[in-house]
Amino acid sequence: MKSKLINAAVSLAVLSGSASAQDTLEMTSAFGQNLPILGTAATDFVAKINSISSDVEFEHFDPGKLVPTLEALDAVSNGSIDAAYATSGYWQGKIGAASLFAAVPFGPEAGEFMGWVLYDDGASLWQEMYDANGYNVVATPCGVIAPETSGWFKKEINGVEDLEGLNMRFFGLGAKVMQKLGVSTSLLGASDIFPALERGAIDATEFSMPKIDARLGFHKIAKFNYFPGWHQPSTLFELLINRDVYEGLSDTAKSQIEVACLANIMTNLAEGEATNYAAMVDNTENNGVILKQWSPEMLAAFEAAWDEVVTELADGDPFFQKVWNDLQEYRAGYAVWSKNIYLPR
Repeated sequence: MKSKLINAAVSLAVLSGSASAQDTLEMTSAFGQNLPILGTAATDFVAKINSISSDVEFEHFDPGKLVPTLEALDAVSNGSIDAAYATSGYWQGKIGAASLFAAVPFGPEAGEFMGWVLYDDGASLWQEMYDANGYNVVATPCGVIAPETSGWFKKEINGVEDLEGLNMRFFGLGAKVMQKLGVSTSLLGASDIFPALERGAIDATEFSMPKIDARLGFHKIAKFNYFPGWHQPSTLFELLINRDVYEGLSDTAKSQIEVACLANIMTNLAEGEATNYAAMVDNTENNGVILKQWSPEMLAAFEAAWDEVVTELADGDPFFQKVWNDLQEYRAGYAVWSKNIYLPR
């Protein structure tokens, strides 16, 4: 009996030790938790997974607490940190096709995008991108939002000539479109944008949705807010986990992470859809913001520039071409459904 008790105690200690070794994963977020929709998506994911899993727990860290946002992919890959909540568009400078899994100018809206990711080839190509480029990470789709605004400007933009020579913060593939039209672009983190606008280092910016942009105070300096979000008809977000860490998790933990991310996709989308109109009303009624719609001529100019950009990127990058072709094939099929089932806008 004494021997059995000792063996049981040893077994319990071993099990407890193995559980605690994988108990907490440190996760950096690309977005501060003070930001609605973007920031809350990361904290909401942590709350979801921690509430349903006894096998794994995540600890959330704001940008810069563990690593700077734009270094998160490398840090997860080399094991400096366990995980990151981000958008692959931040890796555009490292991987040519990265923004095709984030936001595509004149591309799919949220429902169409998630269809490609979850029920077509999107998710497998997403992971293949990281594998082919030597990144030791596992990527899980973990959030999506509806269109963003396409820019805050200090002066009204009436034609392409008004864009020429501007310095502007811009994200992902849309930045390459703006460059075609004479704009000098830079990718700044959320906390760096307002100071850059204030001191005149940039003349204009885009960042995200009206409620998020309101928190960052762009309306205090740039009064012209342009729509629609041609550059980001929807934006995807990812949970990156170091592959060695991920493979050490139980099958149950892996499934729970997937389920928590799927739930996060729904709440992330819903929060954006439910809360932005109030920010737009507040902007116009209390902050002196003028909401502007791009003219058909300007939208045509943006789209023509995008056609040039995507052709150039595909010609020089076989994997970009592969993903682009797959997405276009999917969209052609999807159009049979969308053009027939939805009411005209």
